[in-house]
Amino acid sequence: MQDINYLLLFILVMAVATFITRVLPFILLYKISDHPMLIYLGRYLPPVMMVLLLIYCFKDLRFSTFDDGPAELLALLLVVALHLWRANALLSIMAGTGLYMYLSQSLVLAG
Repeated sequence: MQDINYLLLFILVMAVATFITRVLPFILLYKISDHPMLIYLGRYLPPVMMVLLLIYCFKDLRFSTFDDGPAELLALLLVVALHLWRANALLSIMAGTGLYMYLSQSLVLAG
């Protein structure tokens, strides 16, 4: 029983810490929320982060051979096509991830 109490206390502490770190910027920065620098960062930082994640995901692929990269490229094409068609980030990400996982598992099992 002692272990359960310890685990519940640990989960509670982590939940409170996570909540505080998420809420604290809103509490501290509410007076300067209309500052031009924050508006600029809010507009341009999300696309920049997506490009950095894309570069990170494709950094180890060798496109000189067809053995490495077809699953990644097909998943990327699906994500782009779905996002341009439906403009729904959740749908695009879920479908791209699902296709990538299916293709990568199929290629591993076939190879």
